[in-house]
Amino acid sequence: MHSSSTSGSRLCLHSFFSSLTIKALALSTVFIPFHSINASKAIHQFDRVVNSNKLVVVSVKNPSTVFQEGTHQHGFGYDLVRNYANSLNVQLEFKTVKDNATALKWVADGKASFAMTTADLKMVEAKHLTTFSASCGADHILQSNGLNPNLNWVFKSADDPLSQTASNFICGGKQSGSLKQLASFYNRNVVKQESWDSIQRDLSTRLPIYQASFKRTAKQYDLDWHLLAAIGYQESYLKPNSVSPTGVRGLMMLTNSTAKAMGVNNRTDPNQSIQGGAKYYDQMLNRYAHIPLPDRNWYALVAYNMGPNAVEQVQKRIRAQGKNPNNWVNLYSYLERNKASNSRYGQAVKYVTRIRSYLEHIKSSPDLVNI
Repeated sequence: MHSSSTSGSRLCLHSFFSSLTIKALALSTVFIPFHSINASKAIHQFDRVVNSNKLVVVSVKNPSTVFQEGTHQHGFGYDLVRNYANSLNVQLEFKTVKDNATALKWVADGKASFAMTTADLKMVEAKHLTTFSASCGADHILQSNGLNPNLNWVFKSADDPLSQTASNFICGGKQSGSLKQLASFYNRNVVKQESWDSIQRDLSTRLPIYQASFKRTAKQYDLDWHLLAAIGYQESYLKPNSVSPTGVRGLMMLTNSTAKAMGVNNRTDPNQSIQGGAKYYDQMLNRYAHIPLPDRNWYALVAYNMGPNAVEQVQKRIRAQGKNPNNWVNLYSYLERNKASNSRYGQAVKYVTRIRSYLEHIKSSPDLVNI
């Protein structure tokens, strides 16, 4: 892809920082000791990140940043920050606070490496902080996916190498297309707004019938019962007598061979179906145990939908392209780009994004969580 000279310089700088190891970056502070130039000047957050091997990010929970309920954590902003931490080869410590003002105060007080907020410019400037767009100015990418176009990363100082590498990382992602793919996966409009009323009615009516089975089975395999319920709703709308033209059957829509392998004798028995589906999903999670969460969940769901062998073939093609086959954005991007030539890819994309949406809906709806 050809780019302007400005974009090119961003990529060059991004590549430069990405190619350096953390140790080399740490050594660079020895030759340019910022704190020794002016004793009253605060140490850059970049130094703290390198020395502690930890990136501390503070944010406010909202649909554009992070979905967090118990140990379940994912979201556009969260994944963007997580990928940035990975590019620095440091651990991410992600914190959530009640409002933007608190998040900005954490940055001003040096309690966080940076903040991810939707605070307006006046609010940021009042704290003498610096900010830049979490989409490198491509607001339309976020807006078209139902995400907040005002999402920003806020740093204590513009001349901190941390803010400079972060800016290059985001703009590099914009140019490579990975930013667009991440936003596409977290599209808030995957399920049309007018559909949620009927979905809520379905879940309110049917979920209470199978809740005990979902909870019991989830506990057996150390899974999130809400996720199992979301899978069940995507598969059959929680109807145990469902059957597809291809012969998959039951609440969790198991094939005959999968049902037998999971010890299911009667696919239309909801308890057996939930048990078989949970066991199979757990096997898929174990298959991708080397992939960190939340990506592991998405890989397991794609494998549940189109089979682990098909996923392995896609991973081989991604690897042949010189990309990381264990990075969810890469897998999602490949499926999305090639869905026109392979309907299974399009089905898998729809499958995972809808389950993510249903999961968030179930977890955030008091009427469903407290049934």
